[in-house]
Amino acid sequence: MIIEKSEEIIEAISNVLIGKTNVIKKVLMAVYAKGNVLLEDTPGVGKTTLALAFAKALGLDFKRVQFTPDTMPSDITGFSVFNSETGAFDYQQGAIVCNLFMGDEINRASAKTQSALLEAMEENAVTVDGVTHRLPNPFICIATQNPIGSIGTQPLPESQLDRFMIKMSIGYPDGAEQVEILKRHQKSEPIEALQQIVDRDNLVEIQNYIGQINISDDILNYMVTLCENTRNHPLIELGVSPRGLLALSRMVRACAVISERDYVVPSDVKEVFCDVCAHRIILRPRAKLEGMTARSILEGVLEDTKVPTIA
Repeated sequence: MIIEKSEEIIEAISNVLIGKTNVIKKVLMAVYAKGNVLLEDTPGVGKTTLALAFAKALGLDFKRVQFTPDTMPSDITGFSVFNSETGAFDYQQGAIVCNLFMGDEINRASAKTQSALLEAMEENAVTVDGVTHRLPNPFICIATQNPIGSIGTQPLPESQLDRFMIKMSIGYPDGAEQVEILKRHQKSEPIEALQQIVDRDNLVEIQNYIGQINISDDILNYMVTLCENTRNHPLIELGVSPRGLLALSRMVRACAVISERDYVVPSDVKEVFCDVCAHRIILRPRAKLEGMTARSILEGVLEDTKVPTIA
């Protein structure tokens, strides 16, 4: 089992993406929990580098598609080609057939192309011409998008946002971290020195183990209360769905695994709640007029909800 390898994985990727250990840690949690990741940030902060580093460290087959307005659904899912020798249609694999698929700048593509990812992210399969093809195990999608409002972008529909287990921003490094980046890139690219730490079988093992992590009834009720409080909040029009609650339960288990525990504590819930739920809620106009963000409101929900006492 690779529980003991988690710190090694985080440290190795931290040598590539300087100063972003917390982001790396949470992406690893999502990978352990069989979740998909959405990274929203300005160009040039290392979103693509992060995905490639995870593929190398975990020994995963990696494919990347740069989404543009003319990207077609068949570029993602694949297509059928008539074989004159057999008289049948042969399936030609699309880019999605891999272990780690990166959709770069996903919000630059049309809604039809974006929707080509829905079945893959939810069911680990694609259907082409009525025939369903299973994707390799494990399968993870890491997508990036530029902030809404950038030229040529369009918002993802709520149904697609809900398929991403977490949504995060990497952010700019501070001054000292930027100096370190310059030093490390003087002679070579740090990602070229990144070595594989585990393999696909190891990763599948830990993904299967996640379900064995114990969550007490008190913490289950705590998570349910948090999600219900988002549905009843005066500044939130649409609260966290049951799918979001299930995603939260998987992420808190993965958080416990990263901490080398076989049980969940309240701090696990606090650590991942905003990352799992911020992109799943819709704010009322009043919240936007008051300058509130989804994360700031959810942080308030965390503060106002009683934390269970675990003996």
